Amino acid sequence: MLEPTAPPRKAPLAPPLDTRHQVETPEGIDLPLRPAGLMVRAVAFTIDLALRGLILGALFIALAFLGKLGMGLGSLLLFAVSWWYMVLFEVLRQGRSPGKQWMGLRVVHDDGTPVGWSASLLRNLLRFVDLLPFGYFFGAISCLQHPTFKRLGDIAAGTLVVYSEKPLQRPQLPDAEARRSPVALTLSEQRAVLGFAERQNELSAERANELAALLAQPLHISAPRAITELNGIARGLLGPT
Repeated sequence: MLEPTAPPRKAPLAPPLDTRHQVETPEGIDLPLRPAGLMVRAVAFTIDLALRGLILGALFIALAFLGKLGMGLGSLLLFAVSWWYMVLFEVLRQGRSPGKQWMGLRVVHDDGTPVGWSASLLRNLLRFVDLLPFGYFFGAISCLQHPTFKRLGDIAAGTLVVYSEKPLQRPQLPDAEARRSPVALTLSEQRAVLGFAERQNELSAERANELAALLAQPLHISAPRAITELNGIARGLLGPT
């Protein structure tokens, strides 16, 4: 009698493309990064390519008046701009070339730290491989297949192109003299007072007075002075600005 054969094992699925990349800092803090996809990177590269063309065009026009000397200098400038444009901007401007900055992107190491000279030089030197056989073919295929949209140069250099996160700003509160709450506030009550002060300008006068009256009751604040007192307490909670 034949023994039943085990069903064939399925090959493990490739990790899905994701728009979030989580890294852990040496301090044990989770740092979320948003990898940039193919299209936005292509637009940034096109902007940089056009800018390099304008720079080289202006330089060649100026060097044309120098005759053969200008032709020799032009060849050196062509090499320097073509290969060092990206590297200098990425290292000296926190991973942002003009095109990347325009599109809100930057280059970082896989661990989220700023890109260095060796990594930036390697990822840009290998760009010629991504351009093979024509029109950035290998680079596009790599971006579409990699979970964090890496081209071949990024894989070799251990770099990642991510969206630049906007720095957090302290909330804007109405002008008021900072004061302490007459009673101890729980964390949720502190959030409620701060939330009211931050959103106050977005509310109608009637709605602001209504919410202020509700918040003032547990704080033993009279309704006519509720908004002024709550703004002062919010200032006190936020601390000096």
